[in-house]
Amino acid sequence: MSDKEVNMSDQAVGAVMMALQKSLMEQSDIVPVLKEFRFRTSDQGLVVMNPPLVKFNDEFEESLEQQSFDFQAADPQSELL
Repeated sequence: MSDKEVNMSDQAVGAVMMALQKSLMEQSDIVPVLKEFRFRTSDQGLVVMNPPLVKFNDEFEESLEQQSFDFQAADPQSELL
C-alpha cells in the first residue's frame, strides 16, 4: 500500500454533500452510505465511483414550492447604534 497523500476531488466532496443531504431528508444514518463509497484516484484527486442519488418525490417538491422564505438582510449600521 502506498503512503502517497491524495485529496478529495470536487466530485467526491459533492458526493459527501449529497450523502449528507439524503440522510437529512430521510432522517437516516449517513455512516452506511459513506462506508459503501468506492474510490478511484484521478488527476483531480479521489473520485467516488458510486455517489448517492437524492430523489425528490412530487409531494416534497410541492411542499417546497408552497413554503415562503422571508429573509431580511441585517443592516450593519443599525447594529453599531
